[in-house]
Amino acid sequence: MGEVEKGARVTDKLSRAEKLSAAEAGHAFGFETRQLHAGQRPDPNTGARAVPIFQTTSYVFEDPESAAAYFNLQEYGNTYSRIMNPTVAVFEERVANLEGGAGAVAFASGIAAQAAALFTLLQPGDHVVSSAALYGGTVNQFKHLLRKMNVELTWVDPDDPDAWRHAVRPNTKAFFGETIGNPGGNVLDIETVAAIAHDREVPLIVDNTFATPYLCRPIEWGADIVIHSATKFIGGHGTSIGGVVVEAGTFNWSNGRFAVVADPSPAYHGLQFHETFGTYGYLMKLRAETLRDLGAALSPFNAFLFLQGLETLSLRMERHVDNALAVAAFLESHDLASNVTYPGLPASKYRPLTEKYLPRGAGAVFSFDCSGGRAGGQDLIRSLTLWSHLANVGDAKSLIIHPASTTHRQLSDAELRAAGVGPGTVRLSVGTESAADLIWDLDQGFASVAAAAGDTADEKVATT
Repeated sequence: MGEVEKGARVTDKLSRAEKLSAAEAGHAFGFETRQLHAGQRPDPNTGARAVPIFQTTSYVFEDPESAAAYFNLQEYGNTYSRIMNPTVAVFEERVANLEGGAGAVAFASGIAAQAAALFTLLQPGDHVVSSAALYGGTVNQFKHLLRKMNVELTWVDPDDPDAWRHAVRPNTKAFFGETIGNPGGNVLDIETVAAIAHDREVPLIVDNTFATPYLCRPIEWGADIVIHSATKFIGGHGTSIGGVVVEAGTFNWSNGRFAVVADPSPAYHGLQFHETFGTYGYLMKLRAETLRDLGAALSPFNAFLFLQGLETLSLRMERHVDNALAVAAFLESHDLASNVTYPGLPASKYRPLTEKYLPRGAGAVFSFDCSGGRAGGQDLIRSLTLWSHLANVGDAKSLIIHPASTTHRQLSDAELRAAGVGPGTVRLSVGTESAADLIWDLDQGFASVAAAAGDTADEKVATT
């Protein structure tokens, strides 16, 4: 092939890329398109359509000057895979795009992402106001990790706006809540809580794991930072553990209350992150200091699997919520089930908030109380065939667990009540199987619960 022909082909490729960029500038792509394409073009070296897995620890620098500029944060480039990786970068960009954020930083787990998000903006002596209706692992992290950091914590009823207002102190630095509470099914009034937080010049952090960006985008309602356990619905198949932090890029970290983000950083020769990077100040601090120093990096292979999960997120979530509503309606009408917490049910007190924030569906994780208390809940789980008994949610397969003896085991009775967990509470993560089969399995499980209760009653009569 002649040089002229080669040059013509290269020019043609560049022309097509430029045309695509121009087209993108005038067109708003839909969620389903962006979950497949955001943050990535075919690999320029190989033409690979799938995102390559860059399974490397480090990168060759062009020259000493470029290396120095990267490490000084004067230029942006790959330095070490604990801090950044091309496969992970595509995952970060795609999640940020779907959430409507300025950017994102990925971590090795959801709990690591959560800890890093808080660690980046807090310092000893600060105070956090948090919803009391949270995942048990989050409750434990806040109770123990924040105490070790000498950070104070106030739990509030997430449904009570006045509780949020009255909990604020001069040293309050963040509000925290979950879009859909785990396992109580409460729906956070994001817009109201965000307004209260902003009136006090503090950011609102929202764990959006149960909703995913397909069902709710908290940034559109005023949230400043969004966290996901990508392990759950984003991955969707129970194969990988990871987390991600997304920031809106609109909070004023230079309002005089966040020295840890705005003041000169001793780790970078006095660099002021917010002043220097503006919209990306918090995210740069999160990556260049917190991720670098805590080291909870997401592996490239797991990032690749999360990208595979994102490609079908909307399709899976549609099936998840349809099945969840059918299962919740069945439980609501069953004599051995009570307190069904699915917020999409017509009788739920959260139905108005669901219609506002979750119009496509109220997720697929909720709980109910099984007749017979702790023994009844455990008998039900023991009798099921399709539902897998394990400590996870968000899988394509349907999952079930007894929180009081597992995920929330370390909580006190008062904390269990605040989280909406009773002795017989059972949490469901409704998968994508045939809804009729899931209901059949629960029905035959309840038959076993009733039989066990009858045997117990007979034993009591016999002993008297």
